[in-house]
Amino acid sequence: VRLTESGGGVAQPGGSLRLSCTTSGYDASAYCMGWFRQVPGKEREGVAAIGSDSSTTYARSVKGRFTISQDDAKTTLYLQMDRLTIEDSAMYYCAVERGCNVALMKWWLRLELGSDSFDWGQGTQVTVSS
Repeated sequence: VRLTESGGGVAQPGGSLRLSCTTSGYDASAYCMGWFRQVPGKEREGVAAIGSDSSTTYARSVKGRFTISQDDAKTTLYLQMDRLTIEDSAMYYCAVERGCNVALMKWWLRLELGSDSFDWGQGTQVTVSS
């Protein structure tokens, strides 16, 4: 499985960015895909996830501001980030777990189910600064 993020950069508070994650090498009928972020010295945290049934879940801190989606072929994952704040600055990673139980996606996003079977991208930096 190969995941490649793009779209990171610098934005002003209140601005927008759109992240993309292209995927290849996997074929699973059941999966969870998501965006996670990490700042130095802190644990990685889940931002948003989408399941193979197209259900979505969001971290409380981004709900109403961020939107996760996929293209029709389900080979590209997006994260539309609006009304950015300085606290959104982080390295953003996309991840996929094949065979994920989408009914448990809320806990999957919180990393409470473990992440040993995740496939991760290399990350893309988002910096929100005035």
